[in-house]
Amino acid sequence: MKFIKWGVVYSLYYTTSCLCLSPLFLMEFVFCRWVLLAFLLFSRAHSALGVDGLNGDNKVRGVNLGGWLVLEGWIKPSLFDGIPNGDMLDGTQVQFRSVSLNKYVSAQDGGGQSVSVDRDVPSSWETFRLWRVSESDFQFRTLKGQFLSCDGVGASVTATSESPSSTETFHIERNNNNRVHIKLSSGTYLQASSGNELTADYPGVPGWDDNAATFEITIVANTLHGDYQLANGYGHDKAKEVLSKHRSSYIRPEDFQFLYEHGINTVRIPVGWWIAEDPNPPAPYIGGSLASLDDAFSWAQAYNMKCIIDLHAAPGSQNGMEHSSSRDGSTDWPTSPAYISQSLDVIEFLASRYGNHPALLGIELLNEPSASGVSLDILVSYYSKGYQIVRNHSSTAYVIVCQRIGNADPLELYHASIGLSNVVVDLHYYNLFDDFFANMSTSENIQFIHKSRQTQVESLNAANGPLVFIGEWVNEWSVANGSQMDYQEFGRAQLDVYGSASFGWAYWTLKNDRNHWDLEWNIKNNYLQLGQKSLPARGYGYLDAGGLQNKQIRSYFLLLVSSCSYFYLRQIL
Repeated sequence: MKFIKWGVVYSLYYTTSCLCLSPLFLMEFVFCRWVLLAFLLFSRAHSALGVDGLNGDNKVRGVNLGGWLVLEGWIKPSLFDGIPNGDMLDGTQVQFRSVSLNKYVSAQDGGGQSVSVDRDVPSSWETFRLWRVSESDFQFRTLKGQFLSCDGVGASVTATSESPSSTETFHIERNNNNRVHIKLSSGTYLQASSGNELTADYPGVPGWDDNAATFEITIVANTLHGDYQLANGYGHDKAKEVLSKHRSSYIRPEDFQFLYEHGINTVRIPVGWWIAEDPNPPAPYIGGSLASLDDAFSWAQAYNMKCIIDLHAAPGSQNGMEHSSSRDGSTDWPTSPAYISQSLDVIEFLASRYGNHPALLGIELLNEPSASGVSLDILVSYYSKGYQIVRNHSSTAYVIVCQRIGNADPLELYHASIGLSNVVVDLHYYNLFDDFFANMSTSENIQFIHKSRQTQVESLNAANGPLVFIGEWVNEWSVANGSQMDYQEFGRAQLDVYGSASFGWAYWTLKNDRNHWDLEWNIKNNYLQLGQKSLPARGYGYLDAGGLQNKQIRSYFLLLVSSCSYFYLRQIL
């Protein structure tokens, strides 16, 4: 309104000043000024529909640098290959069956009570999550969160301890047939007693035959392969060697050149909370990720690209998954005011360090909070505080808030009061991870994109609130034996629909051991057709539909200026 007000005053002033001129000149002069004013208003409205700061593009065409500064073992499994007892990392779920009683060890009521060896069939009470202390020393966490504990020789094992220490630490001996012995630090072995208790009183050293101190171990799940598992599995020195090599080689300046040449204008960079304490983060985390992030900003600036910093792993974990660096699958972030406060400190650190950097486009306050674990009230409060922190350091950086994953509607964030300007809601779209997609054909997957996804994007675009960002998507599905043409059509449908999101999109990921998740592989092998070619020089950005619009607008501007100049010159000559 302020812009319109002064534009009107400006035009009226010059209209009045020209009353002494001929009527024809006056009409032409007023016409020119009102046309110019209309053009300026149109340009302002047009720019409001785009994303500021993208150097010629009007929307984000991005890629995630996943698996780089926050690890996900499935992206590059070889990082974990050298860990001794690698099937017993932090968070691994195990069960123990006594070979003498043929019964399973069980924490009664899931924890908080005694431990027995009396179950014929294992379930949740009989499943324990490992906390790894060393290659052979472990702590065992129950379903409800308590730890198995033994006070010493002759004592029974209980499941009542809320935090582990020496009395909750047990040594595991394994043979080649998944049989184990469990003993105390004193050297005394646990056994399944005739009374179905687990006691520290086996006499002597057991063999591997069917004796009371021998158990069969079952690895129920070994799915967590994140930063915590790698660092704690290798130990500090070896982990530092592995991660230093990975960070320096996985993403390089030439990757930014490749992205630039294929029209990618933004990188979304997942980071973990420990980056704020670099170079000496708390154990077991390894420093060095901050220097890599600095490099990414420099490379992005060199290629006229932008960066989104994404807090992918919050302290305590916001979703219990490996990419949030959960130690054992627990979601403790929302239950701890200290963890939430620490997360805001991380946002403060990132905003103060990069808030004025020319390559910064935005800061994402939290990735994929769990709908089942994180209440909307807690999340909105956190987002609102995070927004203000970013604004304290930048008036223009986009503040990105991620939808809750699981049973949650992204519209809930449009109804929340988070911030006044440059707020973006991040949605993650995968035709995976749900039985709904399991038996879909190629055409049904594509139809789902064009109907269901497009309807939601259009609805959110039209909502009175934040911009829409498809911050993660992939050219992969559950279709068996899809042809190259099938993938091309699926990719094209996603590019068309996600390209209509008001903020844009970012592919997951740039590099991946699984080919179809790898943007570089998709482009080089013509599975994903971005429709772009190398540019002759840096600094101009790719002229996609938005760039073409900008070019046309500049042409209209020149035409208007030329027309007004003609009217003016015709009058004075």
